[in-house]
Amino acid sequence: MTALGAQILEAAGRRPEGSLLAAKEFLALGKRDAVDQSLRRLASRGQLVKITRGRYALPVRSRFGTRPPAPELVMAHLKTELGEQLVSSGVAAANALGLTTQMPVQQTFLSRTKSRKRYRLGKQEISLRQAPRWQFLLADRPAGQAIRALAWLGPDQAGAALPKLRKALPTPEWDALLAVRAELPTWLVELLNEQEAQVLRG
Repeated sequence: MTALGAQILEAAGRRPEGSLLAAKEFLALGKRDAVDQSLRRLASRGQLVKITRGRYALPVRSRFGTRPPAPELVMAHLKTELGEQLVSSGVAAANALGLTTQMPVQQTFLSRTKSRKRYRLGKQEISLRQAPRWQFLLADRPAGQAIRALAWLGPDQAGAALPKLRKALPTPEWDALLAVRAELPTWLVELLNEQEAQVLRG
């Protein structure tokens, strides 16, 4: 390994998991062409993971082996860099809340803007899909995850999942969900109102 490559890895190792690395950040260590070449060489050797054009991340090493950084952490850093809102998909939210055991082979994140970008973390592919504004309400709070999970379940299945969701969410999160009802689709508002009425009836 070249001295430049070693310096890049050393600098990358001081950053949190999922941090994005770009050539322009290492220009103090060498000329642009040399830095680009070092990044590509490190990626070809598996010492860095190529996320997208010109963006790399450090893999995570443990006693169990080496793995790409967690997609959620990479997307959190990417969200900051792109300056746009990104949240987990409805199926991922439903899985996190215990409403389904289904996990897609390809991870999808929701974006406010129309985008067909795809990112790779080793063998795993991540895509962005445009979604309506209401699915970004309360962002990554459990209440926000609940909104996206219910959206994914749809009108035919969301009603059956609501009692379980009501028990899974802490009271402040359930209250936060109810507080934004006016911004949700009519079918979802009706289901939430029905669930509240059942609770009040005991």
